[in-house]
Amino acid sequence: MRSQVRRHARAGWQPRATGFTGYGSPERARVVGRVLMVDPAGSHAENNDNADPTAQRGWRQFITTPVPDAAVTVELGSQRIDARTNDEGYFEVLILDHGLGPGWHDATVSVALGESREVAPVHIISDEVTRAIISDVDDTIMVTMLPRAVLAAWNSWVKKTNTRQPVAGMAHFFEAMRGSSDPVFYLSTGAWNTYDTLVDFIERHGLPRGPLLLTDWGPTQTGLFRSGPEHKRVQLRNLIIDFPNITWTLVGDDGQHDPMIYSDVVFEHPDKVELVAIRELSPTEHILAHGSTTTIQQPGNYQGTPSISGTDGYALVSEWDKLRRTV
Repeated sequence: MRSQVRRHARAGWQPRATGFTGYGSPERARVVGRVLMVDPAGSHAENNDNADPTAQRGWRQFITTPVPDAAVTVELGSQRIDARTNDEGYFEVLILDHGLGPGWHDATVSVALGESREVAPVHIISDEVTRAIISDVDDTIMVTMLPRAVLAAWNSWVKKTNTRQPVAGMAHFFEAMRGSSDPVFYLSTGAWNTYDTLVDFIERHGLPRGPLLLTDWGPTQTGLFRSGPEHKRVQLRNLIIDFPNITWTLVGDDGQHDPMIYSDVVFEHPDKVELVAIRELSPTEHILAHGSTTTIQQPGNYQGTPSISGTDGYALVSEWDKLRRTV
């Protein structure tokens, strides 16, 4: 990794920070980002600023050179924090007493050896907010047909990034479920490399803007792939801790582990979950995802917490209406 950084530096490349969508309360906020080597001339395929980043082959998102142990400075509101990137070039900063009110704000991130100052949007959520949504991405709002490896590779690496298709009616479902101030978080086992594509997808298809909670891509010290379920469990627990006044609607699908993960959350925090909504994959989607016409997971056990399921967003709205009429 460091040899690649040195090689690119000799060729005139420079470190540049990328700010991901962060979140926080009036008391504290999390700012997340990454430092990569980029070609200032924009001539290299992996960092071609002249190309539309939402219309490139998916594999280009993964051909990057992260900068480990890079010194970064994050500024948000009245605070300025120095930090360093990890071995994969990522940084996460917890900023206390930033002095900002509820709403969207911009943190600025600069790299000690670079010349650019990049923006990281941060959603500050009022302590008075009591309801919020956490939504899965793959096969919940976006048709990806994961986790079958060949199709996942095709969708992520070969198809152009602006051809991703939405699950029908999910924007309508979110509109029906949330109040004007209810935040939405998007939780995915997808890689941070796809961040720009997902932000564009959410905006393009009329889904509510919200922080994305993604993960690193690639092997770990204990295996070739990172644990998607564990990533989701950790992020869900973090949100419950960070926002003790909020009760959550958990939105996912039955193609992977969402029913099991959400069952665990309900068991651990029964007073923090208002509703579980599961999008049901079609038999064809199940076959493409894991080779069976039905889910390979055990059905969710939500301990009496209300739950609904449906084949798309429109069906979920219909089931939600039925549920409200019965309570």
